[in-house]
Amino acid sequence: MMNVILFQPEIPPNTGNIIRLCANTGAQLHLIQPLGFTLEDKQLRRAGLDYHEHANIRIHDSLTSCIQSLPGSRLLAFSTKGKHPYHKVEFQAGDSLLFGPETRGLPAEILASLLPEQRLYIPMLPHSRSLNLSNTVAVAVFEAWRQCKFAGAAE
Repeated sequence: MMNVILFQPEIPPNTGNIIRLCANTGAQLHLIQPLGFTLEDKQLRRAGLDYHEHANIRIHDSLTSCIQSLPGSRLLAFSTKGKHPYHKVEFQAGDSLLFGPETRGLPAEILASLLPEQRLYIPMLPHSRSLNLSNTVAVAVFEAWRQCKFAGAAE
């Protein structure tokens, strides 16, 4: 199982889409406070449809407490400031994929605390600023799951 960690997400429909993604892939979703919405937000619920009950969601007060709750899990951060292309990483079951807030990305201090090989990026055309958060998470989760031979998927 993969862990998806959203650091201080801000936009309810993005998180709703990610809830649906996690429910359909078996990834566990970790939300780091503060959130830019409540879990009862109408837009969040609409995007996640009825998948909330099928998703494994945990809320943490800090990134530190989240990481401490995942002993032995390798942390991989996605950022436009990443150093390694995501598709050249050998993902493993239990990896934790970290994503920053939509309007500002992961803070510099979090990125600086990680080794260069833990800071990943998704290639884009020159002069592109960034991908939508829910699209980025989907690309990353499906590549990681593909490398894990879609463990647990229906055949």
